[in-house]
Amino acid sequence: MTEKTAERLHATIAGRVQGVSFRYFVVEQADKLNLRGWVRNRWSGTVELTAEGTRQDLDLLLAALREGPPMAVVDDICFDWLPATGEFIGFDVKGTV
Repeated sequence: MTEKTAERLHATIAGRVQGVSFRYFVVEQADKLNLRGWVRNRWSGTVELTAEGTRQDLDLLLAALREGPPMAVVDDICFDWLPATGEFIGFDVKGTV
């Protein structure tokens, strides 16, 4: 993946997405798709993520986010497409904010 083909997805997922292994589901999906970035819980009860990779792989991640892990209930996803910065090495779980 080159800088030119990479894009950035920033998303906030609302619903029953905390306490259901949602962040680890995201990490698993990101690893399968060779994406880089991070995911974290927010005190508001949502899950936030930033991921970089090809648009095709980010679209696959977005589709997976709509389903979530078995115990999750996704009510809404707000997302933006941004230019990739190439700042990430892997895909990490960050602390709650």
